[in-house]
Amino acid sequence: MYWDSGTAHLLPRLLRLPDGTSHTHGPLFLSERRPVPARRPTAADICPHTGRARLGYDRARVLLDQYAGLDLHQLRHSAATHLGDAEVSLQLIMGKTRHKNPRTAMRYVKPGAEAIAKVWTPECAHPPGPRRRWSGRSSRCGRLR
Repeated sequence: MYWDSGTAHLLPRLLRLPDGTSHTHGPLFLSERRPVPARRPTAADICPHTGRARLGYDRARVLLDQYAGLDLHQLRHSAATHLGDAEVSLQLIMGKTRHKNPRTAMRYVKPGAEAIAKVWTPECAHPPGPRRRWSGRSSRCGRLR
């Protein structure tokens, strides 16, 4: 997803609270009303600043599309991709995105040239490339002697 200057200006507005302070933790997209005692969500789903509950996924998706023209799933995908770019482990990305299968979360982990250069060692005489079929002989870098 491409983030332009309009998106960068939107974030401080989302973080600003009515009293002039900013969100430091807790849910960001909130429902309009406080939850009733009979349907009280967990503490993690309540904003510590306002006491309002986290907005449900479906309602957040509709509101973001209606008022900002944003796709909520694309925002989720972008967040996970940024974690992958920051070299966060696959297990943590799976925990964040709640994926059960590593293959599903692998779409967010696409190492760039810099990341590959970090793990490539000079003792390997060849640059990283396609795998060769194993012939039964071994060497330090997987090349035949």
